[in-house]
Amino acid sequence: MCSGIGIPHIYGYLRDVEGIPETSEVATLVASAGDPSVVIINQGVDPAKPSKLCATTIELFVSILAAEAGNLAVKFLATGGVYLAGGVAVHTLQIVKQPAFMERFKREGRFADLLGRIPVHVVVTRAGLAGAAAFGLENSELN
Repeated sequence: MCSGIGIPHIYGYLRDVEGIPETSEVATLVASAGDPSVVIINQGVDPAKPSKLCATTIELFVSILAAEAGNLAVKFLATGGVYLAGGVAVHTLQIVKQPAFMERFKREGRFADLLGRIPVHVVVTRAGLAGAAAFGLENSELN
């Protein structure tokens, strides 16, 4: 659930089980998309006319992401910070920046004070690609 491929599953659950209505326009876009996660994110964060179903999907996804980030921060005692990376983190940045993310991140009982001191960053560059290129250059036969 805590990756881009989980977003359509959350969307389907909220539509089919929780009964949040899906507009025909959004249903068509999601059904015809190569990657429905992109459509759901875009429709959920659209400032002009957000889809209620998509917005709720993204809010739930970000809540799951925050909880898992908090769990991992405690597990690894990540006092230097937690870094969220990838396309979903970048595309949901405006939701991640809202207070609800940090409130959920810190909801770890007796570890709440510790988590309140751990910074959370979203990597907005293509760090993986840059790292792979640097590795390739360092280990190429051209050196």
